[in-house]
Amino acid sequence: MSNLAVDYCKNYRDIYKKERVAGVIICMSPSPGIYHSKVGRSIFRIFDRHLAGKSCEVFHDNVDVHLTQNDTFVPDLIVICNPDIIKEDGVHGAPDLVIEILSRSTGRRDRTVKKDVYGKCGVKEYWIVDVHLATVEVYLLNGDTLELDKIYELAPPEWVAEGLITEEERAQAVTKFKTSLFDDLIIDLDEVFAEINF
Repeated sequence: MSNLAVDYCKNYRDIYKKERVAGVIICMSPSPGIYHSKVGRSIFRIFDRHLAGKSCEVFHDNVDVHLTQNDTFVPDLIVICNPDIIKEDGVHGAPDLVIEILSRSTGRRDRTVKKDVYGKCGVKEYWIVDVHLATVEVYLLNGDTLELDKIYELAPPEWVAEGLITEEERAQAVTKFKTSLFDDLIIDLDEVFAEINF
């Protein structure tokens, strides 16, 4: 990051999100794209509706997650079932589920260093959501490593009409799945990506 970007982040620290990754402060993009926001809102609604009246909570964006002395992240969504780690200044410890919605500025970190830290700190399940490909990659904790379990892909009807896939391929796509945390919650990609015009 250039010195100009670092200064800009410092000068506008109350406006811009920032993360600490391996001890380095990274100024986050101030405005996610519309698709990013719409998908985040859809996922939040799914979990918020399911968790109403239960002990677990879902948080959507702008919550600092303090994982180590050198790593403080601001995931797009988190689910927490241990209320003891929720403090006034953020979350201190590993959420049960972390969801990152890819953007150009954060995608590489989401797939590499952040995923590694999440695993080492005990995040049980990690999703990487791509709004342009309409995919959800689900990683599950194995020891201290988050390993890819499955990639779920929504194949909109328009893709068949445009000749990108066949109707048979679309019918075979797995678009519903259960999170490992809640056996009674079915995630439906049609709902996740309902507001996106492919």
